[in-house]
Amino acid sequence: MPHHHPDHYAAIQARAKVAARLVLRGIALNAVLAVAKFTGGVLGSTYALIADGVESLLDIATSTLVWAGFKWAARPPDADHPYGHGKAEAVAAFAVALVILGAAVWIGRNAVHEIITPHRGPHWATLPLLAAIVIVKTYFSRRMSAEGRNTASTALGAEAWHHFSDAVTSAAAFVGIAVAVIGGAGYESADDWGALLACGVIGWNGVTVFRQALGDIMDTAAPSDLELEVRRVAQTVAGVVNLDKCRVRKSGLSYLVDIHVRVDPELTVAAGHEIAHAVKDALLLSSLRIGDVLVHIEPAAPA
Repeated sequence: MPHHHPDHYAAIQARAKVAARLVLRGIALNAVLAVAKFTGGVLGSTYALIADGVESLLDIATSTLVWAGFKWAARPPDADHPYGHGKAEAVAAFAVALVILGAAVWIGRNAVHEIITPHRGPHWATLPLLAAIVIVKTYFSRRMSAEGRNTASTALGAEAWHHFSDAVTSAAAFVGIAVAVIGGAGYESADDWGALLACGVIGWNGVTVFRQALGDIMDTAAPSDLELEVRRVAQTVAGVVNLDKCRVRKSGLSYLVDIHVRVDPELTVAAGHEIAHAVKDALLLSSLRIGDVLVHIEPAAPA
């Protein structure tokens, strides 16, 4: 069995390219929606819709960071980065989390200002626009979230949360504007209260993404079920008596494995070396999205 599998690097690059293309579509969508939101917000006299437009502009900026992160993460290992460039994806997700948190604070601050400042009520014509935005953003968020799970991408998951935050902001604005239109005089700030309420959801999403991205950067252990699957695959290799330590950590769109394999203590060094390569090959060729494996050979305890 060959000891090198460049194909698994190609698979990582393919996942990164698919994710990058999806992010570019999100950038185009946000550009269209930003224009629609600003136009509707100015003509319809609603701050909530203008705040929505600002968030779409922020989405474009952060999506560009994520796109760059995927392009960087897709690069193969080199002398300076022997484990690849996967952490660029986690750094991009971290940046998105900070922007989401910043957007929540900014929108909340301005919503409070609008609440205490008398202004004209919003126009009913903004409601169909907001309904369309909620539908489109929810659909795109669900699609991006599914692709994030398929590619084990924290950054794509962060992008999905960001799109969902946009949908939540628009939904809150819809409810607020509907209340303002139906209530009439005295309810002009209802949409601003909706924007303020949405800040809590956006902030919570930001904290969730922040913790996940920070975990990837800090090499938090992979889920226990993934470790169990790694152990199962390794134990199917001929010559493996049992396993000792097994550490799995996420690196971008793949996982890095450090595993201790116990073999017959009477084996030659060459035979143990072959078993180590067989374990590495089995894991790299599995469907577990593993980018690299370090195998330690140790003697099994006497029977």
